Amino acid sequence: MSVWATAFAAVVAFMGIGLVDPILPSIAQGLKATPSQVSLLFTSYFLVTAVAMLLTGWVSSRIGGKRTLLAGLALVIVFAALAGTSTSVTELVGFRAGWGLGNALFVATALAVIVGAASGGGAAAIILYEAALGLGISAGPLAGALLGDWNWRAPFFGTATLMAAGFVLIATLLEKTPKPAVRTKLSAPLRALAHGGLSTTAFTALFYNFAFFTILAFTPFILHMSAYGIGAVFFGWGVCVALASVFGAPPLQRRIGSVNVLHLALAVLAVLQVGIAVSGHAGIIVCTILSGIPIGLNNTVFTESAMEVSDAPRPVASAGYNFVRWMGGALAPFIATKLGEELGAPVPYALGALCCLIGMAILYARRHHLSALSRVDVVAQEAAAAA
Repeated sequence: MSVWATAFAAVVAFMGIGLVDPILPSIAQGLKATPSQVSLLFTSYFLVTAVAMLLTGWVSSRIGGKRTLLAGLALVIVFAALAGTSTSVTELVGFRAGWGLGNALFVATALAVIVGAASGGGAAAIILYEAALGLGISAGPLAGALLGDWNWRAPFFGTATLMAAGFVLIATLLEKTPKPAVRTKLSAPLRALAHGGLSTTAFTALFYNFAFFTILAFTPFILHMSAYGIGAVFFGWGVCVALASVFGAPPLQRRIGSVNVLHLALAVLAVLQVGIAVSGHAGIIVCTILSGIPIGLNNTVFTESAMEVSDAPRPVASAGYNFVRWMGGALAPFIATKLGEELGAPVPYALGALCCLIGMAILYARRHHLSALSRVDVVAQEAAAAA
């Protein structure tokens, strides 16, 4: 029950990522803002999330995992509700930044709590976590469309309400988590990045996330659809993310290995980015939905790789990895939207495809740092054969 309570709250937390997608045009209209100004909703959220990742281990090692989860949820509840009261895009961007702080405390700790409490092993727990991510990302746009059709403020109040339910579940069902024997230093996540395998994984994920959030943040403005239409497109995209995360990544890893899955998924994502850039309206919809498949594969494999590639404790490795990779999520929305406004809609996707290729180049050039992943793949293959 502890695991499921945490997973439910994680679903709601990840809903916050895609929640604003269908209502981005409505927010721009309601607050008289440009697309690039509205894109700062993502930038402030992920920039604060990235920096706060460096603090999560320091906080949780002093007050415990459960209290850290509850503190993160409380911040999300407060700032999501405040976001719904915004009267200017500046206020909304600021409240999303506070939301990002709560999200960082919750998300980084949730993974460690689920891995520690689940009975099926670390790999199974990570798949459950990624399933929560996929379900949250797919449900977010749908909830945003349904509530946003009534009023663009409603999705923010809806998120605050759902997070309050998650708060109650974790407060009542999650047993008190013991504090670690050794307190994590503030510098630990940055020190962990000195490991060649973890830094390779993190910086590859940075470029991947730039491509990922180019699709998420800019595409609503070129679809020229209602909130329901945008929500439906990104719901289909999110379903692809969830299915690929849970059912696609594990067998592919066993068959061709983690690093090869990353190469494959990055290549497919680059092709689909080009497809969005050169397609008409129907092609944009199809390529956007299908991009959820390589994104789902990447999400699972990158997360597992970050946990297994170094000898750093999992919470520390997760914090260092997420600090770097979420920088891609912070940079992409504003840069992509600004490029689209100034140079034309195809340009952001061309840059996204280039980022995928850069990620593949990093993986290849630094492949000697990823030997630990090959050993993990062998163990997984042997376990699957025995089963």
